Amino acid sequence: MSDAGSRKGTTGPAEGRVSWKKSAAVALPAVVAVGAMAMVMAQGALAASFAVSGTSFQVSSGKLSSRGLASYVHTDRSVDGKGHPVALLGIGEATLSDICQSAEVPTPVGTVVFKLTAGGPAGNVTATNLVIDGEDLDGDARFGTAEIGRDASTLDEVDGVKGEAGRFGLQAGDIEVTGVRSHAWSATGGNFRLKGMHLDVSLGGKKCF
Repeated sequence: MSDAGSRKGTTGPAEGRVSWKKSAAVALPAVVAVGAMAMVMAQGALAASFAVSGTSFQVSSGKLSSRGLASYVHTDRSVDGKGHPVALLGIGEATLSDICQSAEVPTPVGTVVFKLTAGGPAGNVTATNLVIDGEDLDGDARFGTAEIGRDASTLDEVDGVKGEAGRFGLQAGDIEVTGVRSHAWSATGGNFRLKGMHLDVSLGGKKCF
């Protein structure tokens, strides 16, 4: 993707460090919870079940591959009880050439774009048991040993990724998707490794796509 590896200025932050714009200082209270979620995700400590915020976010990658895939229809809930239908996508051992995650957050000083990027020239991003609750997914995909229409309660390609009996599900032994673009309500992962991570918060900033 064109902007996932972009940096402002002549030098980028060291691996794992966070760079903040001065304009973000007044907006910090509105985005600190989102930032904390991203950092806990990187440490693999976020539970797979939690109340989602009222804001979906963008996720994109030039290439995603995995040795296991399982998916079924699911409903995320926000704290007000509102349901958000999603396709829960479980990826066993994910490798991404790069990753970009961005969200628009309303604040008293205007709309702030929270954006996290990693990978690219710094090396691949990896995660085990990556789970994305997405409302859409675009890209060019290749599936190996695909099983489409399998009962969600019997899925066994990705540890812990099973739905209720009778629900539509699918799984595959391996997957490769290029040009990944998705709008998601949540993402969790164990042993997330974000090489070359860069976090940017800015008023009117550029989203992933």
